Amino acid sequence: MTIWKTKNPYQVYIYTCFLSQLFFTFIFTVSLLYQVKIVMLDPLQLVLVGTVLELSVFLFEIPTGVISDVKSRKLSIIIGYFLIGGGFLIEGLFPYFMTVILAQVAWGIGYTFTSGSLQAWIADEVGEERASLAFIRGAKAGNLGQVIAIPLSILTGLYMINLPIIIGGLCMVGLAIYLIIFMKEENFKPLEKTERTSTWESMKGSMGKIIFHARTSFIIRMLFLIALFVGFYSEGFDRLWMSHFFDVSNLVALTDEKLVLLTGGIQFMVVLISFVVLHLMNRSSIHQYLKHIYMVLFTCSLFIIASLIGFALSTYAIGLLVFYIIIQVTRKVMYPLEDIWLNKIIPESSTRATFFSVKGQVDAIGQIGGAPVIGYIATNFTIRTAIIVSAILLTPVLFLYNVVLKKHRS
Repeated sequence: MTIWKTKNPYQVYIYTCFLSQLFFTFIFTVSLLYQVKIVMLDPLQLVLVGTVLELSVFLFEIPTGVISDVKSRKLSIIIGYFLIGGGFLIEGLFPYFMTVILAQVAWGIGYTFTSGSLQAWIADEVGEERASLAFIRGAKAGNLGQVIAIPLSILTGLYMINLPIIIGGLCMVGLAIYLIIFMKEENFKPLEKTERTSTWESMKGSMGKIIFHARTSFIIRMLFLIALFVGFYSEGFDRLWMSHFFDVSNLVALTDEKLVLLTGGIQFMVVLISFVVLHLMNRSSIHQYLKHIYMVLFTCSLFIIASLIGFALSTYAIGLLVFYIIIQVTRKVMYPLEDIWLNKIIPESSTRATFFSVKGQVDAIGQIGGAPVIGYIATNFTIRTAIIVSAILLTPVLFLYNVVLKKHRS
């Protein structure tokens, strides 16, 4: 197979997107169900698990981004997948609240090593214009991986709910080994040794550049502010949607096997529809023009807000299903467009990975701030109320995208 032979950076990036999403989806198809049914986490604990994950991202996003810019992007990505795989192994092997928390720390730190580094690596190796196309095709390849992973996860989870988590963790370690062998890094230019006094000094220098560019660039400030509000809403919904779905539709009494089939079927519909939408977007010229990107992101945000409210207020399983699918497909469409947007406005290649890391950290700040509030509301009032509040927290992005569009036109 070509995947085990080529060292072409463009192809390796596509394969990495495919394999990472294959393994992630193999795990995620059952992970929330595992936490709800086997570890038996309550709504507040579910949100706390997500908060610990995002806190780990917040604390390590910039240091690991700077390491990627200063040392090696390839090294950073490989370390990341090793840590992610180890985190999932801990979660799958030990079904306790504290071990799930520990797993989130390992996973969170590992994610920060890959976040921004993979995008920065491919941009350096193939150039900015070709990288934009790679982001779209990588997202499409990732969705193909998800389509394949879900049936496999369902079949494995029917035997034992936590088995996909364990196998997926091992596969993540295998991905790191694959990248050790096949990932080339020829166009990365780290700081000269004479300029590299210490990692801390490099970190301060990179952050100083980003602060300068954020102060002088209105668009960069808007992008970071939008990432903050996206973080406010997202974690609560991601952790609580399943509990709300089961409670409203009265499906919580189903056997574990039927629940695996149900949740896997829902995720399969999401990735199948996302795959079609990303394929159509890949054939369009949307990703080539910032104006088109802004308009699509504004429209997608509007869809998510309306669908969050619809999901919260629905009283029938079909309504819950439709709104959940709209939310998840829309988010999958937005991710590569956000990467393209940031990649196009980064002023210096040497800080590319750090810029992506800062965006991830801003999102993590939002999730750290928003998730406990949503968890408190869900525990003391209702999950329905918490999801409506999540929709309200996202609404400022409509104003921000409108401001960005007006600025672009002028």
